[in-house]
Amino acid sequence: MPLPEMFDIFNEQMIRIGTDSRNNAHAKGLWHQTFHCWVVNPSEGEGGSLLFQLRHKNKDTFPGLLDTSCAGHLQAGESVEDGVRELQEELGLAVPFEELVYCGMAAEESNPSPGLIDREFSHVFLYTSDQELEQYRFQWEEISGLFFVGIPKFRQLVGGETDALRIEGIVADEETQCVSREQRLVRLEDFTPNSEEYYRLLFKRL
Repeated sequence: MPLPEMFDIFNEQMIRIGTDSRNNAHAKGLWHQTFHCWVVNPSEGEGGSLLFQLRHKNKDTFPGLLDTSCAGHLQAGESVEDGVRELQEELGLAVPFEELVYCGMAAEESNPSPGLIDREFSHVFLYTSDQELEQYRFQWEEISGLFFVGIPKFRQLVGGETDALRIEGIVADEETQCVSREQRLVRLEDFTPNSEEYYRLLFKRL
């Protein structure tokens, strides 16, 4: 039987108070840390684009929604710098931590599903890459596709200035093990939710 995934646990002041399992952290609403990295492609579209991953339909939280380029939990004993491994695991990007731009930390609370209380200190970073969608070697067990979303248009969507966006990306077919291009009309509810503070930190650096 595999050992449970363990997190460092914090109080609301972000002082470490111990460790606990992933399941307990989410069941009890215990504060823990996450690593978020947004991949920015300055050459894609007018004003550049953000890379979004399409969460796999079998994910326990927010299945099938568009999410941060790369995100993951920090394990017990890990530093924020260790989170850079998520870029390699999820997108196939071997990136030195020094190449990331720090946006800041956002304290996020959500109830993504019944019985799950998610309280996270999210450390948010940017990484610039002009890589095409088809060049990413993404984790098929976690990610069902990748989409570029224009930064100016996404700002408008988050700010309520527009109701929908037309985006283009690639979607994985697990049966054929191939990817194909796809266009979608998306609304804000098609993206994983983030707080105003989170978006303020992100947009300030873009």
